[in-house]
Amino acid sequence: MDLVTLSRLQFASTIMFHFLFVPLTLGLSIIIAYMETRYVQTGDETYLNMTKFWAKLFLINFAVGVVTGITQEFQFGTNWSRYSAYVGDVFGSLLAIEATATFFLESTFIGVWIFGWKKLSKKAHAGVMWLVAIGSNLSAVWILIANAWMQSPVGFTIRNGRAEMVDFGAVISQPFATYKIIHTISSAL
Repeated sequence: MDLVTLSRLQFASTIMFHFLFVPLTLGLSIIIAYMETRYVQTGDETYLNMTKFWAKLFLINFAVGVVTGITQEFQFGTNWSRYSAYVGDVFGSLLAIEATATFFLESTFIGVWIFGWKKLSKKAHAGVMWLVAIGSNLSAVWILIANAWMQSPVGFTIRNGRAEMVDFGAVISQPFATYKIIHTISSAL
């Protein structure tokens, strides 16, 4: 096999393994936030027990998802460096937004949520879990927009042999991205 085929196989196996964890992370974040909210509203310890049980699985799943996601990022540079150089202005911008805005939001509030059980009020703690759920799902939105752009590129022009973004609105609002977002997030629930 040639290098391109091996690179494709490596990336395919990485992305398939990574996507085993993505839907579970998205869905569990919302379910856990809902269960904790029900605990706050009703005082029923059953909801608290469910929250804590599913939270353990969520945190393990999130950690494995982060590791497999970082592996993908490295493969963009190692296996697809020419492609990354060609589309970096568009694709890289979307991944940068995902990393700096939503992933850090999600990760920060996961830390607050883990260590805030006895330090925050019940309402504040449940609110933090909703921020984790929002961050997780917004992170997926930006990644899905980037993926949709690779499959149906819009809002760019070719300058000096590279794709350069000329219409950010077109990139983030293309119908293909909308369908991918609706499909992925709703199926995760």
